[in-house]
Amino acid sequence: MKQVSINSIEKAIDKIDNLDDEGLGRISETYALAQQTLLGYIMSASVEYKNEQLEGLLIYYYCLISEAFTQEQVTLNQISEDDIDAFEQPFFEMLDEYFDKEDEDIIHGFTEQSELVRFMMMEITTKDEDGTSLDDDTATQLFIVTAAMITLMSRAIQA
Repeated sequence: MKQVSINSIEKAIDKIDNLDDEGLGRISETYALAQQTLLGYIMSASVEYKNEQLEGLLIYYYCLISEAFTQEQVTLNQISEDDIDAFEQPFFEMLDEYFDKEDEDIIHGFTEQSELVRFMMMEITTKDEDGTSLDDDTATQLFIVTAAMITLMSRAIQA
């Protein structure tokens, strides 16, 4: 399985964070059209969790993580409803074990993208430039949804 490297993550951050509003709109649309089923799945989390703040964060991290895969020069197959259905039960079982044991190896092994998961762990625990941080519920929700996204995207890498 092709790993997304720290270098690709850093390039993605640099690109996404330096786009103007028009550029962000274009890249958001490009990635939204590329994986419509996946985007619909992850965006439903903000409704399910009843957390409006999560919606904007999910769009940002969807674009950032998609760009990291692009920077790594991997192509993804379309992620289908069947892919998501087959993934969900093992994913939630893994999450239960991860939160029970607090063993990062569990989540790294399942997602097969250690660097992206480490990046998200840092993102949810680090204060922003203005000194603000996510509340615990939003941080946990963001981590769960992005871990799901990373796993599904990793499994969709074309051989």
